[in-house]
Amino acid sequence: MNERAAPGGAAHGGGKFHCVTFILGEDLFGIQINFIREIIELDGITHVPMMPSFVRGIINLRGSVVPVIDLSIRFGRGLTELKPSTCVAILSLPGLDNGYSEVGILLDAVCEVLEIPEGDIDPSPTFGVSIRGDFIQGIATINERFAILLNVQQALSVTELSAMAESVTQQHFNDDAEVA
Repeated sequence: MNERAAPGGAAHGGGKFHCVTFILGEDLFGIQINFIREIIELDGITHVPMMPSFVRGIINLRGSVVPVIDLSIRFGRGLTELKPSTCVAILSLPGLDNGYSEVGILLDAVCEVLEIPEGDIDPSPTFGVSIRGDFIQGIATINERFAILLNVQQALSVTELSAMAESVTQQHFNDDAEVA
């Protein structure tokens, strides 16, 4: 029996999952549209030393410093190759102290905005996916192709990312202390 389940935390607007689909590597992904503030052309990234490898750097977005995450690395894959079609989705995520944090993510290409009926979304598989299960809200079939619907609050948890950055910084300082 093939049971379908609505993804946890889906945007409920008449039983539809509103998302932007995009390509990352060879795979199709979707992110709930309510997290996306805007999508911009990639116009250079400034590398920041001592950050986790998935933090590609920072960009200046109208005077604000926004970290840019390479989802491919975050998902345990290789570095995203920067191409003319590469863009940055600026996400507004619930952050610390009940505020919101802006985070950019590298995308190989943006596809389309879709409304997927929640009944057409399968639960996250428990095997055969190279991404942590808690990063996935569900799987949908779009134009005869599987799309992984991301749980961005898990995949880009501000608390978890901050802890990882702190860990990398602490390890760097520990390495320096051992050398001295």
